[in-house]
Amino acid sequence: MLSTTEQQEILRRRTFAIISHPDAGKTTLTEKLLLYGGAIHVAGAVKSNKIRKTATSDWMEIEKQRGISVATSVMGFDYCPTFRNEAGQTYHINILDTPGHQDFAEDTFRTLTAVDSVIIVIDAAKGVETQTRRLMQVCRMRKTPVMVFINKMDREGKDPFDLLDEVEAELGIKVRPLSWPINSGQRFKGVYNIFQQTLDLYQPDKTHVTESIQFSDVTDPQIAQLVGDSDAAKLQEDLEMIKGVYDPFNIDSYLAGNLAPVFFGSALNTFGVKELLECFVHIAPSPRPVAAIEREVKPMEDKFTGFCFKIHANMDPNHRSCIAFFRICSGKFERNTYYTHVRKQQQMRFSSPTCFMAQRKETVDEAFAGDIVGLPDTGNFKIGDTLTAGENLHFKGLPSFSPEMFKYIENADPMKQKQLDKGVNQLMDEGVAQLFVSQLNGRKIIGTVGQLQFEVIQYRLEHEYQAKCRWESLQMYKACWIEAVPDSDTAADIKAAEEELQMFKRRKPQYMAFDKDGRDVFMADSAYVLQMAQLDYKHIRFHFTSEG
Repeated sequence: MLSTTEQQEILRRRTFAIISHPDAGKTTLTEKLLLYGGAIHVAGAVKSNKIRKTATSDWMEIEKQRGISVATSVMGFDYCPTFRNEAGQTYHINILDTPGHQDFAEDTFRTLTAVDSVIIVIDAAKGVETQTRRLMQVCRMRKTPVMVFINKMDREGKDPFDLLDEVEAELGIKVRPLSWPINSGQRFKGVYNIFQQTLDLYQPDKTHVTESIQFSDVTDPQIAQLVGDSDAAKLQEDLEMIKGVYDPFNIDSYLAGNLAPVFFGSALNTFGVKELLECFVHIAPSPRPVAAIEREVKPMEDKFTGFCFKIHANMDPNHRSCIAFFRICSGKFERNTYYTHVRKQQQMRFSSPTCFMAQRKETVDEAFAGDIVGLPDTGNFKIGDTLTAGENLHFKGLPSFSPEMFKYIENADPMKQKQLDKGVNQLMDEGVAQLFVSQLNGRKIIGTVGQLQFEVIQYRLEHEYQAKCRWESLQMYKACWIEAVPDSDTAADIKAAEEELQMFKRRKPQYMAFDKDGRDVFMADSAYVLQMAQLDYKHIRFHFTSEG
């Protein structure tokens, strides 16, 4: 049994992802949350030329150059809220800052399997955008609790009520504002915090924190003195309308994924962020049960379990190290303790498990359900692998998706073949792109969901592995994993299905490839070719995701 102290450690965990469409301010919000948590002391602007800093969570060189996130970052810190916290409770917060760009959506989808809740960032001027809709579909599918932060209120944007209507319509979730803006753009004066009944007056400041003024009633005449009579009257009118239109905030509806509390602010100017964080630690869920194929795993179980949702190559370029990111699902993880690698059925122990502050790592002796730990990887792990205290468990929901773009990869420097092979293998292990080898001629093919991934792979190969590659276009419609499916379990039917699969491979050698794990992949060059193959070969199943 876990001790009372260990159970308290699990209950104080808050593990969440920040998601958005590109450039909505997701990484900036992450950094300002770290500022409030004391994890950093001065926040740097993500893309400012005057402040020659980059976001703490964007540590890869290409991220710093482009001002975008292309890999999920993991950051942890302790936070002691000031609101309703007479006992001085401290929470341990794990933030996963995800890529917003659609070319890296698969990394984000997998990250969403490792969190207990989500904060969605929406640009006040642009409203709900394409990538936000896609990510929300994953949250709805998993019934993940969602909070919304409407960012960039210091710029001209849409009416707040219109934004709330748009969130409800586009994301398919009820909303309840827990803070409310006083004007926007150049006339932006601040935010009234409905959750705490405080007024926050706006001061543009990228590096420091503004103070809140407490009010017991929104009709307090001091509010009019601070923001002006007309804006105070408008605020009262808006709050009355919120009471009439929206149901009172219900924490159970939020935890069930049916209601999204909404906050307004400006992450770049460190405004409205503390209100979001103070509410988040109070209402967001502690670690939740995780579904495995065999059973549901509860966080308070005394035996350790965890799964790998991400692998990152080259976190330390000096050592060419790979790190496997593990979400702890139950119990307590301890350093130098033997655990079972379920897929390999091997006992493994780890002398240097790490926790993260983006690229900065610290060795940890123990970690609890809800935490993300990094384990050194020398090729032992794949995405979806499970570590347990002995039980055979397989966690669900970590697929590899069929790529949509394909290119041959060629070595541009014959003297660096070894470096190229190592770089390609490690980068493919991350799961951002997929490697196929033609069964006809042995040429290597990289499959991605977007063009930007090819640029990132080429950049990282050159700058992290000192290997140069060139791309050759390949017109391909879809890659799908294939397997023989007999009509029954009889030996004759199994043999017939296998013979049909072998016949299919002999007839279409130019379309056949192996994936990184040696499985057969059919690479159709058109929708028609794929459709005809599905019609002609009744005992072959074509899979568009691989559970690996």
